[in-house]
Parts: sequence; structure tokens; C-alpha cells
Amino acid sequence: MSDQAWPIRWDLLLRYQLIEIIALWEGRLTTNHLSNSFGLGRQQASKDINTYLREIAPENLIYDKFLKGYVPTKDFTPKLTSGTADEYLHLLNRNNDLSNTFEGLNLQHANAEVLSLPIRSIRPEIIRLIVMAARQGKRLEVDYVSVTNPNREGRIITPHTLVCTGLRWHVRAYCEKNQDYRDFVLSRFRGIPALLNDSEHRVDGDEVWNSMVSLKLIPNPHLSQEQQKVVAEDYGMKRNALVIKTRAALLQYTLQRLEIDPAKDQKRVPTSTQLVIENYGKVEPWLFG
Repeated sequence: MSDQAWPIRWDLLLRYQLIEIIALWEGRLTTNHLSNSFGLGRQQASKDINTYLREIAPENLIYDKFLKGYVPTKDFTPKLTSGTADEYLHLLNRNNDLSNTFEGLNLQHANAEVLSLPIRSIRPEIIRLIVMAARQGKRLEVDYVSVTNPNREGRIITPHTLVCTGLRWHVRAYCEKNQDYRDFVLSRFRGIPALLNDSEHRVDGDEVWNSMVSLKLIPNPHLSQEQQKVVAEDYGMKRNALVIKTRAALLQYTLQRLEIDPAKDQKRVPTSTQLVIENYGKVEPWLFG
């Protein structure tokens, strides 16, 4: 590594990054965000915000006495972050994936590389309202498009959870049009959502979300014994099987990440497929379509 000094102390850098991310994507930053995230006292958190404004980005934030917090100015420009939705969404998920916190530092260590996939375009004003509706249990009027229906379609949804599938982010929400809980891709919302009144359709009413499924995977039986042993060791299998517990609503995405096509005949999958579903009959009712 280079002997050149890091321009900002790492602990301060993380705090300044949090300031930018929360202000941009939630639209309101308070000292509590820093205090709760880093175990700081209110005085130190206030000092960090003031130092950020004085030394990093004087034009980025302004204090709103009515909201009792700092809000981004119209000229807000990220200085220490990329300004992409992935930063905020991964921050929400950091308890499950701590590596994203350190990955964001861009330390450029040798002998390691992280695959960069295209980032889908997601607007801050949409995320702010979705998060607000999810936290407060509110209905949200939105315009949404899809590949099958590229024209804007008005819907009223009640979001409850943001989900990362590894390739994209979506929000799990109750859809009044379909009268069911559905997944909505964040990059496909259009316009500015309108926050409505309280909803009776909360996360506890989402049966598919609250149902847990045990997915049992085994090496493809059509592989040789030696090949099956390699696959079993790759995935740390016990007794030649791997059991993954997941929400039923996330089962299809789990299979996609593992490159398992449930539409294929499980008895005649090609040898190019390393894993097959051993308990297909039990999980099949939870698969899409």
C-alpha cells in the first residue's frame, strides 16, 4: 500500500459518509443518526456535522427549524460518497452485510477485486417517501412501469420492506389493485409518490413474507461421485446436503442467485447444473408462477 496519509481519519470518514447518505436519501439528518450509529454523544455528533459543513461541503446542508434537522440544499453535491441509491440501501442492510460498510471506503487493496454490476437508476425523492411510508404504515400513491406494461400505471401500495436480491433492489408492498402483496422494483417508479393515510395492510398480514421455507439442495446426482464430492465441499454440505432457510417471498431470488432453474425437470437436469432441489415438492408451491 502507499505510504501517503489518508486525507481523513477513517472513523471520521465513515461518519461524514453517513451524513451525506442520510441527508440525501432520507431528506433529514439529525445528531441522533450519528449518535445511534457510532455511539457518540450529542455534542460530538453536532461537532461532526459542523466540521463536515465547514471543511467538506459548506453548501450541502441547511438547518430546518421546523423539521428540527439538517436538509439537503438544492445544490447538494456528494463529496465523499457516490450519491447512488445502493449506498443508502446497503446502509439499511448493514447489520446483515457488514462488508458493504468497508467496501464503500474504496481502499484499493491489492490481490482482490469486486465485480461491479450496473447500478439501476433510483431517485432520492422516491426512496424518501417509500421509507417514510414503510416506517409509518402509510398508503402510498405511485406511478409504476414494467417491461410488460411500459406505460405509467397509477397504484396505491403500502410498502413494508426493502429487499436486495443481489442484482437489484425492490420493495415488498401490499398492492390495492391486485389486493395482494407484491414486489416492486425501485428503479421502475415514476414521478413523485404521494403519502396518504394509514393502512391496515402491514407486514404481519403478508403471509408469504412471514412464511419460512427450508430449501434442501444436493449435488446433481448425474455427476460422478468424485464431482459430487467437490460440489459438496464447495458449499460446506453436511451429509451431502445443504439446507437454506429463507422467507417464502425470497425463495425464487435465492434460487436465481444459486443459478438453479426450478422450471427444469429435477430428475433430468443437465450435468452442467451443480445443485438440484432435493425437496422440490415442498418448496414448489412457493415458486413464482
